[in-house]
Amino acid sequence: MIESVDRFRVCEPAGEKSRLGHYLTPKGAPPGPRAGIPSWRLNMIQTLFGPPPEPTVLERFKEAAARTRENLSGQIDDLLQGKKEIDAGLLEELEMMLIGADIGVRTTTEILDEIREKLDRDQLGDVEELKTHIARHLTEVLNAAKAPAAGRYPSPEVIMVVGVNGTGKTTTIGRLAHRLRQEHKKVILCAADTFRAAAAEQLDIWGQRTSCDVVKQKPGSDPSAVLFDALQAAKARQADYVIVDTAGRLHTKSNLMAELEKMTRTAGRLVPGAPHQVLLVLDAVTGQNGLEQARKFTETAAVTGIVLTKLDGTAKGGIVVAIARELGLPISYVGVGEKAEDLMPFNTGAFVHSLFEN
Repeated sequence: MIESVDRFRVCEPAGEKSRLGHYLTPKGAPPGPRAGIPSWRLNMIQTLFGPPPEPTVLERFKEAAARTRENLSGQIDDLLQGKKEIDAGLLEELEMMLIGADIGVRTTTEILDEIREKLDRDQLGDVEELKTHIARHLTEVLNAAKAPAAGRYPSPEVIMVVGVNGTGKTTTIGRLAHRLRQEHKKVILCAADTFRAAAAEQLDIWGQRTSCDVVKQKPGSDPSAVLFDALQAAKARQADYVIVDTAGRLHTKSNLMAELEKMTRTAGRLVPGAPHQVLLVLDAVTGQNGLEQARKFTETAAVTGIVLTKLDGTAKGGIVVAIARELGLPISYVGVGEKAEDLMPFNTGAFVHSLFEN
């Protein structure tokens, strides 16, 4: 019986190279000439049956949320294993687990209050019912923060991307451009981060990868002037989108935040309603610090959605819930890997399901 191709990886045989070349070994198995099957056989399998199917949205979210799931659902399973009843001590430990996953004090309190109420009414029995209740509450919180359906914007649609340095802001712009190009949209990238060394060059690389024009000026130029040029170019070239890179600014720097307001005014004068989206890029690994950043940017930049990067690199993915609950901001996209296509639209059902299902 032929096993699933995606359970194997190509590796070099140990010792002298075999005349059959590379071998295919099960993941986790030590490499060696007898550890698996030769790569020519894999090629034959793929010729006969085609390449392995692309992972589903749910599968990709499960992979990205693996560490958070282990931190949350796994610990709940361990906590309740062998327990015949849910008592006060157990609820106290559950509270620490939810807060430890960065779900937030407010949401945690709501969940525990509802659990106590259900216990008083004998409406809560085993661990699966408890996890189902938690999952349902998280879904409600995330759905309440969903963005309204997007209207029809005049071309070009202007997307301003903001955030502090180190969160993956420019990389997010490149990945977003990649998504839009896959939809056959014409995209112009605006290099309005004129402060950081090599920022425009980094955006240039993404422009080449995604076949997008990049509008830039010399370092130190007025960012609003760069934006003006980009919007004029977008109109002349009939672009569908302009994605604006902005200086990675600390939310505590008032002069940089004022500059962001100036750029917003410039965009609105040239394109009605612009910027149509203001996406704040946050690093999921920063947890509650990211929540404070989001709060400050919302006050100044009229943020419309969050892009949460590095979701696959943290055990505290519950920050998704904290942002939605505390600020009412929708999670627009999440970063789930290192490739250009690893920026995914956030899916509430897939995310919550991935936290509680192996």
